[in-house]
Amino acid sequence: MKSLDPRVNRLPEIDIENSVSRKDPLDQLGTYEVFVQPKEGKPFQHEGALHASDREMAFVLAKESFTRRFQCISLFVVRTTNVFVSDTTEDSESVYDRIKGDVDKGGNQQSYEIFNLYKRGKQHVHIGSVSASSPELAMAAAKNKLPPSKTVYNIWTVKTSDIRFTQPDEMDLWNTLPDKKFRDASDYKGGDKLKEFLERSK
Repeated sequence: MKSLDPRVNRLPEIDIENSVSRKDPLDQLGTYEVFVQPKEGKPFQHEGALHASDREMAFVLAKESFTRRFQCISLFVVRTTNVFVSDTTEDSESVYDRIKGDVDKGGNQQSYEIFNLYKRGKQHVHIGSVSASSPELAMAAAKNKLPPSKTVYNIWTVKTSDIRFTQPDEMDLWNTLPDKKFRDASDYKGGDKLKEFLERSK
């Protein structure tokens, strides 16, 4: 079929069927979710996602991408495909109300990390660990073991063994300058300088 565009008609013919090939399996980078602990005693919270060739590279890139502009004491990463996601509710309905609180009697118990979303548009926050035989039953276990004190709109469940945690001997990764206020706009005191300028201009 001829094109109405003469420039297209001038193009050489191409054997499209034999010229297109599939990507190699390892040619595409995986997506990893990044969780950061800002201070001791504070829960880990989701900070964003990045692409990496493997879990170790994702950990290094997460450190460089997400912890350079604010203080942080630890982080961990997990491949996006290993995050099990619940339904998302609206208004004042808690997603835990949709989950049956069945007792998990399965034989292959594993550790799962639970993350709650308390406000639409915000980030998921780590609330604790449970043992279960599946991600679905891990959410049910969280409903019984870690009942929320406020409305939860969405739950993420991750098998603990799938997470790349910061190891104790890696804690010195964050031993940089303690305060980097020069990166904060407030440190430049623009309001005070403007006030001084206006005073001198009178």
